[in-house]
Amino acid sequence: MEEETGTVTKVYGLMAKVLVHKKSSCEGCGVQGACQSTAEGMEIEALNPVQAREGQKVKILVKPDEYLKGSMLVYGLPLVFFIAGSILGKIIGEEYFKGISSDLIAAIAGFSALILSLAGVRVLIMKAEKKSGYKPVIEEILG
Repeated sequence: MEEETGTVTKVYGLMAKVLVHKKSSCEGCGVQGACQSTAEGMEIEALNPVQAREGQKVKILVKPDEYLKGSMLVYGLPLVFFIAGSILGKIIGEEYFKGISSDLIAAIAGFSALILSLAGVRVLIMKAEKKSGYKPVIEEILG
């Protein structure tokens, strides 16, 4: 687990927005949408079980393995679908569409599978955002 410290900027229900300082690793981060970049740092949405209030400094626990799972879902799954669709399209093109280039059928099938997988990933992400296990958690109030 990775620990961060930051300042609570907004509290709503069981959630809070926490401003943490930007790190050099933020620049190349592939997990866009997990936090929002501001001039002062990064604003992260976190669960607030300790009931921190606006202006308080807090310690946040972030599960890096959850972000890794999300990255694999967002990037890996569409890639697998694209490749599988292309291979399947090539096979179907050679077998059933003799008058049309099998490469064209492979490209159409690959991109169709990619688009379908992106739609599926979108649905899975929307479901995962509702689960608390994927969100950072405010562990304690520091001051």
